[in-house]
Amino acid sequence: MEPSLERYIKEPTLRHELLRRVYHEATLAGLPPELVLALIQVESAFRIEAVSSAGAVGLMQIMPFWIRELGLPADDLKDPWRNLRYGCTILAHYLAVENGDLTDALARYNGSLGKTWYPERVMRAWQRHWRPAEERLAITR
Repeated sequence: MEPSLERYIKEPTLRHELLRRVYHEATLAGLPPELVLALIQVESAFRIEAVSSAGAVGLMQIMPFWIRELGLPADDLKDPWRNLRYGCTILAHYLAVENGDLTDALARYNGSLGKTWYPERVMRAWQRHWRPAEERLAITR
């Protein structure tokens, strides 16, 4: 995964730490780490300080209301490791709500339930950039 991430994060130590943390948080939430990387690519292009026009914050673009639902008032969503924990927890929750339907879970994550444009973007990023090279080759054949 490191070569794919290098175009977003130049500093090797930060890149390695992010991959380690994504693997940890995704695994803890029962998610494929490569899917989480694809979601981050689509949501923030790996910009830790990203804030959307709707107020979503950080790598995984978490809306601040989630602090009331999942955390503590002192939680800082701009902290990339806290942001990963929230994002993975939220996506795992939506997967459970949608009985494992990844398309609907991703649409819920984005707030576009009933539409497929967002899940398609994440799935495309996952297939093109975050699957192991041998799997990417098999997809393109």
